[in-house]
Amino acid sequence: MKVNDNRLLSPAEIESFGDEIHAIRLRIEKNIGAADARYIRRIERWVRYTGAMGRALLFLGIFPPAWLLGTLLLAISKILDNMELGHNVMHGQYNWMNDKRFSGKDFEWDIVGTSDNWRKTHNFQHHTYTNIRGMDDDIGYGLVRLFPEQRWKRFYLLQPIYFMLFALLFEWGVAIQDLRLGRVFTGRKSKEALNTELKPVARKMRRQLLKDYVLFPLLAGPFFLPVLLGNLTANILRNLWTFMIIFCGHFTANAEVFPKSVVENESRGHWYLRQLRSSSNLEGTPLFHIMSGNLSHQIEHHLFPDLPSRHYWKVAPEVKAIAAKYGQHYNTGRLGRQFGQVLWRILRHAFPSQPATGTHKDLLPTT
Repeated sequence: MKVNDNRLLSPAEIESFGDEIHAIRLRIEKNIGAADARYIRRIERWVRYTGAMGRALLFLGIFPPAWLLGTLLLAISKILDNMELGHNVMHGQYNWMNDKRFSGKDFEWDIVGTSDNWRKTHNFQHHTYTNIRGMDDDIGYGLVRLFPEQRWKRFYLLQPIYFMLFALLFEWGVAIQDLRLGRVFTGRKSKEALNTELKPVARKMRRQLLKDYVLFPLLAGPFFLPVLLGNLTANILRNLWTFMIIFCGHFTANAEVFPKSVVENESRGHWYLRQLRSSSNLEGTPLFHIMSGNLSHQIEHHLFPDLPSRHYWKVAPEVKAIAAKYGQHYNTGRLGRQFGQVLWRILRHAFPSQPATGTHKDLLPTT
């Protein structure tokens, strides 16, 4: 099924669809409790243990097996910290625990970007205005053209090249996203405003750089270089993994993008339907889902972003059945297939392209 194969729903059908999805949400809320607390505490322990073991092995990094294993463990720690721990905690999924370590407002993650900026650009803007042009900055992150509805510019011809650099440095792209540097270059934002916004970001960047590339390498003494290279490699592996998972969740072939007008008088049913049509899932093992922060269930995450992610796999079959009942495409596939579609979008929309007609008319305000 392609995007324009989604059955257009009547207003009554949209509200009925929303009611069925919301009933799943209410059931999850009733089941949140001790098992969820144990789960996220276990994830936090794995972040600490794998990080400590990885850094310890890197101190023996002159021996290739120790360097390889230490780098891998450190990368796993950083991925778990960013995906299953930090991302989900900062969504407020565990605020009910009343534990500052798992408070969405207090958590700070192992990445150069600040949690405050992320909560604004991702938690609020992206999840409220998912895939709405001009309102969701996650559409191409202001750098990549992924939908034909985005206005084409000549510099997009180079995006098959510079998207690779973006993937390698993904955490840095996330860090500067809210600074909106393009507005400074076009004169729509003053340098004074930029300097003010840059200060907390620069502090976080400096702290991360000192930790990974100065402090721990210095502690290794004569093994400074193996530790530095191990930390650099672990950060790159984390960046590539998070880039791939996030792009597969939003920019596969069947993902839709919407005009600003869809938010006019948007009901709960409209909002749920927009989340379904703009998200994509990844199929895999339980370990794969944990390592993706359960963003392999991107559809369920977009429907229920503030509910503990460990519930997503349980309700995914129900969401899929409801989508089929209403003639909606439930976009899911293996990682290779989904990422291949992302790569095709990057290549295809580097060149001028025209949007399909007749999509998402049922989400537009009636006249």
